[in-house]
Amino acid sequence: MRRLLCLVMLLALALSLSVSQVWAADETVEEITILYTHDMHSSFLPKEGPDGHSRGGYARLKTLIDEQKEEHPNALVLDGGDFSMGSLFQTAYSTSALELRAMGQMGYDVTTFGNHEFDYRASGLADMLYAAVDSGDPLPAIVDANYLPPQEDEETWDALYTYGVQDYRILERGGVPYVIFGITGVDSDECAPMSGMELHDPVETAKRVVKEATEQCQTAYGEDPVVICLSHSGTENGKGEDYELAQKVDGIDVIISGHTHTTLEQPIEVNDTYIVSAGENSKNLGVLTLTRTQDGVELKDSRLVPVDERVPEDPEMAAWIEAAKSQVEQDYLADFDLEFDQVLVNNPYQFDTVDEVYDTQHESTLGNLLADAYYWAGNQASQDPVDVALTASGVIRDTFPKGPITVSQVFNVASLGIGADGVPGYPLISVYLTGKDLKNAIEVDASVPPLMSAAQLFYSGVGYSFNTNRMIFDKVDYAVLMREGGITEPIVDDQLYHVVTGLYIGQMLGAVESSTFNILTVTPRDAQGNPIDISQLEDYILHDDEGNEVKEWYAIASYLQSMGGEMDQKYGQTDGRKLVYSSWNPVSLLKNAGLPTFVAILALVIVVALLVVMVVLVRKFILRRMRRN
Repeated sequence: MRRLLCLVMLLALALSLSVSQVWAADETVEEITILYTHDMHSSFLPKEGPDGHSRGGYARLKTLIDEQKEEHPNALVLDGGDFSMGSLFQTAYSTSALELRAMGQMGYDVTTFGNHEFDYRASGLADMLYAAVDSGDPLPAIVDANYLPPQEDEETWDALYTYGVQDYRILERGGVPYVIFGITGVDSDECAPMSGMELHDPVETAKRVVKEATEQCQTAYGEDPVVICLSHSGTENGKGEDYELAQKVDGIDVIISGHTHTTLEQPIEVNDTYIVSAGENSKNLGVLTLTRTQDGVELKDSRLVPVDERVPEDPEMAAWIEAAKSQVEQDYLADFDLEFDQVLVNNPYQFDTVDEVYDTQHESTLGNLLADAYYWAGNQASQDPVDVALTASGVIRDTFPKGPITVSQVFNVASLGIGADGVPGYPLISVYLTGKDLKNAIEVDASVPPLMSAAQLFYSGVGYSFNTNRMIFDKVDYAVLMREGGITEPIVDDQLYHVVTGLYIGQMLGAVESSTFNILTVTPRDAQGNPIDISQLEDYILHDDEGNEVKEWYAIASYLQSMGGEMDQKYGQTDGRKLVYSSWNPVSLLKNAGLPTFVAILALVIVVALLVVMVVLVRKFILRRMRRN
C-alpha cells in the first residue's frame, strides 16, 4: 500500500508538471518597444548647457531612433506634443511646417498637439497643417480627442480633416494591435489663451475613447489592444493631471506625459498604467520596453538615452536641417538684417539656467538683462520716457551661454508667440499703471510664484524687497522707482507710470485678480489713465520708426548689439534691485504692512479672545460644580 501510494503521488506530480508546461507554452509573451519624446520645441539643433556641453539636436536624435529601430524593428516612435516653438525654425511654422516634416524625416508614427502649437492661433495651426500636407513629405499622424475647434470654425475643421487628425489611431505592429489617442490638459488649455479651441473634459473623453477603440480592436483583431495616451497635461513631483488621468480611467497601459517638461528616470505606475516622461528639447530619447501576455502588459525595461555629443549626427538629417536654416534666413531674418549664426556680443558671465530661474524666488542676472532690454527698447521706440519694464519666468525659454552669443541663441530665449502683424515673435506693448497697481504688480512677484512658478517677475526701473514669511499678498515691505544715477523715488498711488512688457504678459494681467482671490488688481491703462480691455492690448504694441512691431527677441538682440561687442559688466552680478529674505522679526513682519496683514491680525485677536472667553467660562463652570459638591 505504501509503494502504491508513492507511485500515485509521483504520477500526480508528473501530470501537474506536464499540464503547467502546456499552459506555459500556450501563453504567448510578446515584447513591445516604445520610443518617445515630448516638448521638443523646434530643437532642430543642439543646445549648449552651463557645463559647456550640448544636448539634443534632430540629426543626433535620428541616429538614435534608427539604432533602436534596427534593434527593435516593430518599435513605435511617439511624441507628446509641443513639437514647435522654441527656435528660429518655428518662424516657418505656418508657411513650411518644418517641425512636422522633420518628425516625418526622423520616422515618428504619431504625435499630438501641445499648447504651443496654438501660439500662432487657430489660423496659424490651420496654415501649418495645409503646408505640411502640400509638402508631400512623410508626416506623423496626429491624434487629438478633446481639444477641438468650435462647430462654427469651418476653416480649422477643414485643416484638421485635410491632414487627417483623429481622436485616436489604431495601429498593428508585429502582430500587436495598438490604440493611440491624444489628450490636452486643463493647465495646457490655460497656457493657450488665444487658441480658439474648446476643451472637453479629459477624463470623460479618455473613458469614451478607450471603450470605443478597445471594442473596435476586439472586433478587428479578436483581442484587446495596447492603449497609449499621448497626453499634454503633465506630472509634477510624482502627481499632477496625468496621475489623476491614470487613476480615474481604466484600460490605459501607457501615458506619455508632456507639458511640464518632466524627466522621469523610471515610470510612475498607477492603476496598471505606466506614466513616462523624457524631458524637454530632445535632450533624451525615451525607450520603454514592455512584455505583453493575455493578462496585460508589464514593465521589462525603461531608460532615457541621452542625445548628447557622443551620438554622431545622421548626415541626411543634418543636410536637411542646413537647408531649413537657409530658408529661415531668407524668409525671416533678412527682414531684420540679421543672420542665423551672427554673433551679437561676447559673454564672459555665467547666467542662470531656465530651471534655476524657476527654482527659487531670487534676483537673476538673466531676468535683469531681459527687463533692461525691454526698458531700453521702449525708450528707443517711444517719445514718452519709460518708467518700468518687466518680464516673467514663464516666457524665458532658454539662457545665454558663456562665449559668443548669436542671433539664434537670442531668439531661443524669447521665442514665443506672434504679433498682430502675423510675424512670429511676441511684440512689446506700451501701457500705463497707477502707482497702486504697480505696487500690486510687484506684490504679484512676491506672493504668486510659490503657487505658480511661471509668475516670477523681473523688473527694470524699480527696487523692492519682500519677506517670504509675511502674510500672502502683503509680503513686499519696500518698493521705489529707480532712476538713472541710483536716484530713488517713492511710488505714488494715484500717479500714472509708463510700463513696457511683452504682449503675452500683458494679456496675463487680467488673470491677476482671479488668481489672487480679488485681493490684487493690475489694470493696464492708456496715457490718459483710461482702463484698457485686455482684448484690446494689441492696439498698444510698440512700433519702430518704420512702423514694424518691436519684437521681444529683437529688442534683446538690439540691446546686446548696443554694447559694442562685449557684455556689459553689470550683468556679471546682481545689483540689488530685488531683495528676497525670510525673517520672523516682528518689525520685519509689520513693516509697511497692508490690509491682508491687519485682517489676519484682527482674525487672530478674535480667535485668541474667543479662546480666553471659553477658558473663563469653563473655569467658572468647574468652580460652580466644585462648590455644589
